[in-house]
Amino acid sequence: MLTPTNSPIVAAYMAKTPRSAALHAEASAHLPSGIAHDSRYTDPYPVYVARAAGPRKWDMDGNGLIDFYGGHGALLLGHCNPAVTEAAQRQLGLGTHFGACHALELGWSRLVTQMVPCAERVRFTSSGTEATHMALRLARAFTGRRKVIRFQRHFHGWHDHMAFGVDNHFDGTPSPGVLPELAAEVVLVPPNDLEAVTRAFEGDPDIAAVILEPTGASTGMIPTGAAFLRGLRDTVTAHGAVLIFDEVVTGFRVSPGGAQQALGVTPDLCTLAKVVAGGLPGGAVAGRKEILDWIDFDVSAAKGREKIKHQGTYNANPVSAAAGIEALTQIRDGDACARATAAAAALRAAFNRVLAEEGIPWSVYGEHSVLHFFTNPDGLAIDPEAWDVNTQPVGVFRPDPRKTMLAKLYLALVVSGLDPKGPRGVILSATHGETEIAEAADGWRRALRMLKEEGELRP
Repeated sequence: MLTPTNSPIVAAYMAKTPRSAALHAEASAHLPSGIAHDSRYTDPYPVYVARAAGPRKWDMDGNGLIDFYGGHGALLLGHCNPAVTEAAQRQLGLGTHFGACHALELGWSRLVTQMVPCAERVRFTSSGTEATHMALRLARAFTGRRKVIRFQRHFHGWHDHMAFGVDNHFDGTPSPGVLPELAAEVVLVPPNDLEAVTRAFEGDPDIAAVILEPTGASTGMIPTGAAFLRGLRDTVTAHGAVLIFDEVVTGFRVSPGGAQQALGVTPDLCTLAKVVAGGLPGGAVAGRKEILDWIDFDVSAAKGREKIKHQGTYNANPVSAAAGIEALTQIRDGDACARATAAAAALRAAFNRVLAEEGIPWSVYGEHSVLHFFTNPDGLAIDPEAWDVNTQPVGVFRPDPRKTMLAKLYLALVVSGLDPKGPRGVILSATHGETEIAEAADGWRRALRMLKEEGELRP
């Protein structure tokens, strides 16, 4: 815990955000930890935002921030994209929930099946967690098997099969509230270890599926390359299982067809959310027709089998569908993915120049529009211009033991006018331009110097 403290960084943060402090004090009387999402937990308290536009947002005290979280990655087109906003507002006037089928379902599903390589059929959900939950159920029904292979540190939501092995419980033991019997149905293997996957299949004929983030754990913090995905595709096929790409973050962001299009490897199923609904609540499972047929009434009846039930009050909600159609249309017909990727490359170069100039042996790395901060807990000598994350052993990506330093880094970035996705990286949108890159580099330098002055960047 940072509070109570005499830290100048914490003091500067608190002096700049008194209205956020007051709101959090009130929220703590009603919400566990005063928050609605674990990633918003911040010591001493989180920032409360009043409004946003494009690549920026403003907190309740009027402080402007360059936004590098983008609605948890949902806002590839930036905050309040005019056409997306207009589409949602138009639908609000027509109805927010019909409790019936509507034409927007057709347009939305047509775009998904056109754009995503694996998507022969699509089923909408309300969130990414719901999508990964349904994908596993489909895989078990389709294969008649029970177990799923997951990779350590890959994040797939919070339901029982996914609630451990991300930042703790790497031995597969259940986290609180998860049944040990259910945890036993999950086979956790190290990231990027194809031999471990092969051994798991050879030692257990009851594996229904393999699920992973196609760009690597935690949206590429531990990168996964196309060669590994190709090998995994072959291995999963050879063993008659289902390959699931969790594209909740990467879908429509890495490329208009997601990571599977960019990397040239097609899964059997993929899960989508965030960008798919234009920044509004919404998700989906997409994939091979014969697998999605397990939700189909007529196909299941013709085959004489019980179908998988799937309700969901807000599945394909018309407001989310309207926003999603507009966002996906812009992404399909425009260059939003390329612009976000180019902005990320420029920011990565700018941040690494600052690190070199300040003499700090860290590196900023990543691909596409997501960047990660390697804060070098082992004190390696690094040339930020030459350092290649793909040559580093996975072990260097363990949680940084300097938790206080990381917490202060986040606060220093906010004080310096940046709002990252935490102390480990940033997500960019297509609206981040040269002005934001330059301002962000200056803010990055200020934050690092604040850490130096506080003695948190000792060799």
